[in-house]
Amino acid sequence: MRRRLDITALIMWIVGALLVVGIVWGSFNTLRAGVYSRSNWIDFTIFGLAQGCLYALIALGYTLVYGILRMINFAHGEVFMAGAFTGFYVATPLFASGFLTNYPVPGLLMVTAVAMATSITVAYLLERICYRPLRNAPRLVPLITAIGASLFLQYTFAGLYGNDVQTYPDIPSLTGKWQIGGIGILKTQLVVIIAAVVLMALLYVYVQYTKAGKAMRAVSEDKETAALMGINVDATIVRTFVIGAALAGAAGVLYALLNKQVQFYMGFQPGLKAFTAAVLGGIGNIPGAMLGGISLGLIESLGPSLFLEGWKIPAPYQLKDAIAFTMLVLILIFRPTGILGERLARKKA
Repeated sequence: MRRRLDITALIMWIVGALLVVGIVWGSFNTLRAGVYSRSNWIDFTIFGLAQGCLYALIALGYTLVYGILRMINFAHGEVFMAGAFTGFYVATPLFASGFLTNYPVPGLLMVTAVAMATSITVAYLLERICYRPLRNAPRLVPLITAIGASLFLQYTFAGLYGNDVQTYPDIPSLTGKWQIGGIGILKTQLVVIIAAVVLMALLYVYVQYTKAGKAMRAVSEDKETAALMGINVDATIVRTFVIGAALAGAAGVLYALLNKQVQFYMGFQPGLKAFTAAVLGGIGNIPGAMLGGISLGLIESLGPSLFLEGWKIPAPYQLKDAIAFTMLVLILIFRPTGILGERLARKKA
């Protein structure tokens, strides 16, 4: 048995080494050929940062819930979708009336508030109806329930809002670029990055330095002991779902500013990539989710152009999703705890 494990580990490390060699060789060929200019690489990096910030905001919902309940809420992508899709039906009349054009900041805050409220409502109902009755059930049961809830939410919103792709209006004040240090950055990308960083900083301060945040960390560590110390465990779990949903709702509006289009199926792929980001950073670790999301966004943006172009692949950017999910497989094989994750005790695992 020991020998079989050694052989398996050896094969995995050989595969990993071959992948690393392939990445280095492809990157070397791309840089040597000078296919892309300095400005192209800057554009790739800024886009990767913006996309990574969105992944980080969504990933925080996965990691918060896992930290408290040790379960993966696979319906979280639909919580994100609910906010973004509902926000469209607020943004469109505001734009038609001219309010969003003349007062973009208050208008966007109104859209974001409605999106966050919608996501919070959906997440609260999920926790109350789907997950709370199964809190002591075998771990496979809530996982299957989450997948079922995800499909239910997808087709519920398809029935409510239709299955057509909808497009967020273009806000004139957010078109074009800002020049910062001689570098042109799309206004939407800069707004996404700044807003995401502010939200992540607020979350970190809340969890680390407030009484409610300390209660969340205590429940994450040991629910029974936390209850004996007077902490309302049920309220803390609900608060965790609400915070993760609020971040997902805000991420939905930022996603729409960046990518414009929304539909009932839009939560699946960002949700899966955000889960990948959470695993990459260390599931259950808040700074890890932030780091994992930004890292995944950069890898997804730079990867196809950097190391796939060097292998003369005809359409490397079409493989960006494959790169993201290959990262998930490699992480689960070589470092299942993630970048900042720690090994869990047997009781927690």
